[in-house]
Amino acid sequence: METLFELDRIIVEMFDFLFMRRAILVGLLVSLCAALLGVNLVLKRYAMIGTSLSHVGFAAMVIATGIDLAVEREFSHFFVTLPMVVLAAFALLLLSENNKIKGDSAVALVSTSSLAIGIIIVSQTTGLNTDVCGVMFGSILAMTRFDVQLSVVLSISVLTLFVLFYKQLFAVTYDETFAKATGTKVFVYKALLAFLTAVTVVLGMRMMGALLIASLTIFPALSAMRLCKRFLSVVITAAIIAVTCFFVGMVLSYTYNLPPGASVVAVNLTVFVFFSGIALMKGRG
Repeated sequence: METLFELDRIIVEMFDFLFMRRAILVGLLVSLCAALLGVNLVLKRYAMIGTSLSHVGFAAMVIATGIDLAVEREFSHFFVTLPMVVLAAFALLLLSENNKIKGDSAVALVSTSSLAIGIIIVSQTTGLNTDVCGVMFGSILAMTRFDVQLSVVLSISVLTLFVLFYKQLFAVTYDETFAKATGTKVFVYKALLAFLTAVTVVLGMRMMGALLIASLTIFPALSAMRLCKRFLSVVITAAIIAVTCFFVGMVLSYTYNLPPGASVVAVNLTVFVFFSGIALMKGRG
């Protein structure tokens, strides 16, 4: 009982701080978006696209910070990073459609190139150390009022588009050849998936950092697949896992003064190992 009372006190105390309320609101929405899209990405073997796009986001963020495009700093983050990451997502899609460059090769090409560009810019620019650290590993203190408002609007837009085009995205993910045969515009919906992923990556970079944002798309989907077999059940389970792991990770981060992004990933890893153990025992049974 004392432990429960202590937990209640910690959660109530967390919500007393404005920056924590902002971080949890945006984090839950972004986690939900990432989990839903992550199922499609994992099944399409595009799981590493999140890492590639986050590296593009890192380069874009460094550019935006270095040249100080706007008077108010928060505007440069989204108005520079989002278009660049979306363009990179479409470039990845086009490269993966090219028979001469396979999907994993395209991801590696864009990922390493973007990271190299970002590092070169950092090495030639002074005074960016703190900002770069926040971009790489995430910082809940970076969530401004503008960030929260735009993140909520974009997250709801991503969720709405996913629900509206759920059947088409499922068809493209499950059997691309059959989808083409039934008249589905496969490339259009693959482009939609790439666009939604790019938006989600940009939204999550402030919270999780460029190095960890891809975990939000991978871990919930893989954990759900340990126990569920039907596509819809995997999507629902992944969504529940994602929001739960994020909230637990934030509580641990606040309680033990841990980096929020790393805490969320650690919780997701624990859940994945636990679910894998259950799946193994069921298999033996």
